Order: sequence, then C-alpha cells, then structure tokens
Amino acid sequence: MGDIQHLKGPDALDKVRELAKDKTTMFCTFTDEEMTTRPMHTQGIDEDGTIWFFSEKDSPKNQEIESNPYVHLVYSNNSSYEYLDIEGNATVEHDQQKIDELWKDFAKAWFTEGKTDPTLTLIRVVPERGHYWDTKSNKVVSLMKIAVGALTGKTMDNGVEGELKL
Repeated sequence: MGDIQHLKGPDALDKVRELAKDKTTMFCTFTDEEMTTRPMHTQGIDEDGTIWFFSEKDSPKNQEIESNPYVHLVYSNNSSYEYLDIEGNATVEHDQQKIDELWKDFAKAWFTEGKTDPTLTLIRVVPERGHYWDTKSNKVVSLMKIAVGALTGKTMDNGVEGELKL
C-alpha cells in the first residue's frame, strides 16, 4: 500500500495546481435525472484555487450549472500515474478581463471570433474538497516496481494519496 498524506490549505492548493494546470478534465454536471460528463480543458487556476474553463453561452452544461452548481472534476494523467478528483460549486460568468487573462489562441477553434466572441462565457469552479493519487517517483521507477511486484508477488507500491481540504 502507498502512503496516506492528507493535505489542506496551501499544500492542498499546490497539489491541485500541480495535477490540474493546463490539463483536460472530465467535467461532470448534474440534473435531477442524470450526470453528464464531457472533457474540458482547464484554462487557469487562481492563487485561491478557483479553476476556470471556457464555455459556450447556450451550452447544456451552462444550463445545468445554473440549475445545480455542484460539479465534479476528474483529472487523469496515466503517463505519470497522477489522478485528481475535485468536488465544488460552479458559476457561469462573463468577465472580459478574466477572459483576456486566460485566452490562448487554440480556443479560437471553438470561439471563432476570438476572445470577444459573443458566445464565450467562463465557468468558475470553486473547489471544496478532493482526493489525489500520485507517485513518489517517476514513471520508469514506478513501472519497474510494478513489474518486480508482479514477479515476486510482493507489493512494491510507492504511491501516495490523500484527501484535499480546500
């Protein structure tokens, strides 16, 4: 088994930034009937841990957030065995200054008029809690430990996981 290291405050925020910055997440919204999941790219993470996404004004996800602000974000980086699960509350906003700050040209594929596209909105997620799984060493070492464990029948896990209190 790996180590358990619960993190809170600044340490939890650092872990969120480490595992989520510039990554794609499975962004989950909820209605009375179902959960809807879609991939979304993290546009930025503020110092206080607020996570930002771009979204189309009339998208179903914006409507779902306005009806139920609870969201679930699941990050998975299989190449480095890093995983992050975040629960929080979201709001849909239009803040041109924040859009200008977060804008990257690849977003033009969805918002063809650029950062002044009238359909462009922001989704602001304020994380409340989460859980992470991480490795203590790089992928090569982790793979070697897994292989040795499989051959010897002894667990060679070098992972670390814990609750995040934000």
